[in-house]
This record gives sequence, C-alpha cells and structure tokens, in this order.
Amino acid sequence: MADKTIKVTLVKSVIGTKQDHRATVRGLGLRKLNSSAMLEDTPAVRGMINKVAYLVKCEG
Repeated sequence: MADKTIKVTLVKSVIGTKQDHRATVRGLGLRKLNSSAMLEDTPAVRGMINKVAYLVKCEG
C-alpha cells in the first residue's frame, strides 16, 4: 500500500481558520493557495485530509 499516492491541493485560504487546521495544512506540505503535494496513502494522511477537507481537494 506504500506505492499508492494521493494528490492534495489547497483550494481555499487558511485565513480565518483554526490554528490547528493551519498546522495540519502545513503538515500536508501545502503552503500557498493552489499548491499541491503528492502524499502516501496512509491512515495518518487520510485523517489529516479529513480534518481539513473543506480546504483541500484530493485526487486518487
């Protein structure tokens, strides 16, 4: 399962969001709006994406 990846893109600004949600976005490797990161498909990454689902877009 380590060979599976997810592309995560920040589609909404983190301005005005909770501090821990901002930290989660940074933990996913996203900085600016429309920046993307290719991440391993692990339960930890899925949980982070689920937490900030209203800010990001995922592609399998």
